[in-house]
Amino acid sequence: MKLSASPAAGPLRGDYQPPGDKSISHRLAILGGLANGETQIRGFLDAADTRATLAAMAAMGAEVSENDGLIGIRGGRLRAPSTPLDLGNSGTGMRLLCGALCGHPDLHGASLQLVGDASLSARPMGRITRPLGEMGAMVHASDGHAPLNLKPCGLKAIRYVMPVASAQVKTAVLLAGLFAEGDTVVVEPGPSRDHSERLLPAFGVSLFDCEPGIGLRGGQKLRAASCHVPGDLSSAAFVVGAGLLAAGTEGLNLANVGLNPTRDGVLRILRAMGGNIELEAGDAVGAEPVGRLLVRQSSLTGIDIPAEWVPLAIDEFPLIMALAAVAEGTTRIQGAAELRVKESDRLAVMSEQLRRLGVKVEETPDGAIIEGGEVKGGQVDSAGDHRIAMSLAVLALVAREPVEIDNAEWIRTSYPGFADDLRALGAQLEWID
Repeated sequence: MKLSASPAAGPLRGDYQPPGDKSISHRLAILGGLANGETQIRGFLDAADTRATLAAMAAMGAEVSENDGLIGIRGGRLRAPSTPLDLGNSGTGMRLLCGALCGHPDLHGASLQLVGDASLSARPMGRITRPLGEMGAMVHASDGHAPLNLKPCGLKAIRYVMPVASAQVKTAVLLAGLFAEGDTVVVEPGPSRDHSERLLPAFGVSLFDCEPGIGLRGGQKLRAASCHVPGDLSSAAFVVGAGLLAAGTEGLNLANVGLNPTRDGVLRILRAMGGNIELEAGDAVGAEPVGRLLVRQSSLTGIDIPAEWVPLAIDEFPLIMALAAVAEGTTRIQGAAELRVKESDRLAVMSEQLRRLGVKVEETPDGAIIEGGEVKGGQVDSAGDHRIAMSLAVLALVAREPVEIDNAEWIRTSYPGFADDLRALGAQLEWID
């Protein structure tokens, strides 16, 4: 499907609350299925990716119920599924599940297969199969990619020094460590999302700091928990970007936004570019900090993005690149080679689509140099990447003519209500078959 996005006819107005956090929803679906008792989750993200993870846990025996926005997961006992576990487009679901299942004692001696769509099957899985293999896991990836074939077995703990900071790899190793003999320690070269470290204690798992790493002792039993998922900053970022661009926007209110400091890089970057974004801290949701954002239309300026902010905003770079296209001056992105192995090669795809809209972009091996200026309308293609589709829709607010985005249906993997939410605030978006 196509998404047609028109230049803003006026300011954006209203109150907005983002959908539940995608990363946290994935983790809760898995932890709930592993834990003894019934875990209750409010605010779970209702999107294709997170539903795939939830369905995988149900296929292995977790009892899933839903009632008035509350999801219950009765876990604690797994069984081998009768068919492959299909994770669709979800790299997070596949990598985390691989770690959680490869040593699970209920599954010893069974054969499992994790599969996904064409996009997921092109993403690198060696980054998890290598450390899991060091633990003794029997995991086979086809040329380093999905499908993943698992034969769960006994594991031994390791101290794993990660070559690149990655929350997915860290979490996969820690989840495997729950079923390993000894103390598993993960050492990262830099910060990555710490949602797993914040969630595991709620399920009765004790972690220990091991400078410069984090570790846990194998054999710990998970117990059910009651959890509330905060609003997803990655989804809220698109509304923030729209508010910064749409002329006359004053006081666009965003409530219940997750403000975890390991992933707030997008706010740091946009404020450094001149974005008028006020933050008001609120009460924490469990162990996660949340707050309110107040956004006003702003004149943005290009910057050299500090390297230490890149991992804190890795999922938001398609949006940052879109906003850089209309910022005064030059924006330079370096140290972001990880963008090449997301749902698409985001550096290549965003650079090409921005050029189609008349933007001057120089793509580099690990980033891009973007000259801000005027954006024309026209036809672009998301290349099957949900974040690229939404970023181009936001940029269309200040284009000279409407922008038509091909393959925009992938938005539904992470944020099905994106177009409806933007329309409610005053943007002009329309789905076209």
